[in-house]
Amino acid sequence: MSLQAPSALAIDARGLRFGIAAARFNAGYVDALLERCLATLTAAGAAAPVVVRVPGSNELPVAVQLLADHAKFDALIALGVLIRGDTIHYEVIANSATQGLQTVALSRRLPVINGVLTVENDAQAHDRCHGATDRGAEFARAALEMAVLFRQLPPTE
Repeated sequence: MSLQAPSALAIDARGLRFGIAAARFNAGYVDALLERCLATLTAAGAAAPVVVRVPGSNELPVAVQLLADHAKFDALIALGVLIRGDTIHYEVIANSATQGLQTVALSRRLPVINGVLTVENDAQAHDRCHGATDRGAEFARAALEMAVLFRQLPPTE
């Protein structure tokens, strides 16, 4: 993601329902994303989202699919943190998670926010999860904005 995020819109989230799937791998970072995401949704007036935890980012698409099957949500958010290592496993998981989340979004015609951070090192992860670059809030704001868009322009069957 760029450091030039769009300005936040004032959105009244009362009546909107959100689901969040969050990875347990790199828990300290993902927990911070989740905390900031929940705070942003709550500040906008959203009810408490349904939150499920899964082992890692590779499991996020299936969890998002299960959430979509479980209840009617206005938007879903997937949270994970992938830190580059010595092998290409990081890239495989990043690509798999991204493709899976996009597939769910398009097949279900439902906003799915890809909140899987792909970073080079712990310093970048720390800045984006605990520091000044508040990706958790950005993911929540994207979900809010897309939920409103889907209310304004609902998909036709």
